[in-house]
Amino acid sequence: MTSKPSSRSASSSARTRESRLSALHLSPESLGFVLDCAAQAVGAVRLGAALPAALQSVFVAVPEGNAAAARGAVQDVAYRTMRRLATAEWLIARLVKKAPAPHVAHVLACALALLVEDETNAAYTPFTVVDQAVKAIGARREFAFAKGLVNAVLRNFLRERDVLLAAVQADEVARWNYPGWWIDAVKRAWPEAWQSVLAAGNTQGPLTLRVNARHSTVDAYLQVLQRQQIAASKAGEHAVTLATPMPVERIPGFGEGVVSVQDAGAQLAAQLLGVRDGMRVLDACAAPGGKTGHLLELANIQLVALESDASRARRIGENLRRLKLDAEVRIGDAGNPAQWHDDLDQPFDRILADVPCSASGIVRRHPDIRWLRRQSDIAALVAEQRRILDALWPLVKPGGELLYVTCSIFPEEGELQAQWFGDQHQDAVRLDAPGQLLPSVVRAPADPSAGSHAGQPAELSAGTNSDHDGFFYARFQKR
Repeated sequence: MTSKPSSRSASSSARTRESRLSALHLSPESLGFVLDCAAQAVGAVRLGAALPAALQSVFVAVPEGNAAAARGAVQDVAYRTMRRLATAEWLIARLVKKAPAPHVAHVLACALALLVEDETNAAYTPFTVVDQAVKAIGARREFAFAKGLVNAVLRNFLRERDVLLAAVQADEVARWNYPGWWIDAVKRAWPEAWQSVLAAGNTQGPLTLRVNARHSTVDAYLQVLQRQQIAASKAGEHAVTLATPMPVERIPGFGEGVVSVQDAGAQLAAQLLGVRDGMRVLDACAAPGGKTGHLLELANIQLVALESDASRARRIGENLRRLKLDAEVRIGDAGNPAQWHDDLDQPFDRILADVPCSASGIVRRHPDIRWLRRQSDIAALVAEQRRILDALWPLVKPGGELLYVTCSIFPEEGELQAQWFGDQHQDAVRLDAPGQLLPSVVRAPADPSAGSHAGQPAELSAGTNSDHDGFFYARFQKR
């Protein structure tokens, strides 16, 4: 489960400050409008808000029609900026003698994030970016004085682009676009692969679907896509990756529950649990319900979906209704079973412990996490993971299994945690599981259960080339 960085009190002040901006008189179809909205979201993230919440607050503040027209483009620019934020801020510091006002700096950061892209990935022409950034600043009366500054900074960058981007390489934070502590942690953990891991986090993840085993197979669904001229490829036992992302409402069968959106690496969780008809299963930390749905698609089981956050728990029900599946959804803390599990409850044949973590393995889909997470968070998350594991283990039947899952690339939340659990619980037998999956495109082994207990990164068990996020899997059986 992703541990969402909480929006700190500063995020509310960010929303208050942005809401006081003067009215914006720009067409919602214009890049200027998009840059202004994206800059507001970037500013909120820099003050502690998660990017999805920051974007939502921006959309709420503009007229409904304008928000609908610009939503996709604003999200695209905001996410691109999160992946290039340190580079953009390094360039601003180099090109501007005196730090500009926050909103001006954030518009510049969004514009520079677009301009540093190579021609293959560029979303707009350089002329359009410069012109619209100037118009975005000029449309706010309190920042109109900075039009000349914005124009000069962006044009100076374009004139010196090659020299400046070469100079960026000497600064690791600006080059890789992660906090220094994060870069150091990845270097320590994966000395042979650290550059590829960081680079993978700066790409946009593919749109991967999970084919509902109750409705279809991967091969049959690929034929459906082929008939509709939608390019796709097999990415796992139940996984299909679209060559080009598209809105879910346009995906064949999505509304009917034939497919769901789920990363290929995340789909391993339900497969590894090996559920069979009649089993009693607990999906701890279950929201938003992707793994819950997958488990129910694979077998007729009695499933309890547990979530501590009532609002997030509602999403489990929404997902299951689309899939036409049922589970018992309970609200409670996985680390405190007394809240939701009583003496009359039977123990579980299988427990999926998809625990709160740094989410460092899914940073390409949530690029704001790198700027919100702090080094001190890791130790706190490790302690929380141990609290949950200790509480859940007594609920496993003798002979039953617990699957420990994190979407992290840090060994403290992966192999080191699995070793601690095995040492702590003498009745726990460690079974085969993939161990650490690093985010990358890999050639998977033929054996779906192949993995390593030694902490070395494993390949995704998909039987084909597969582009996936970073996960850790460890499986334990109770003697």
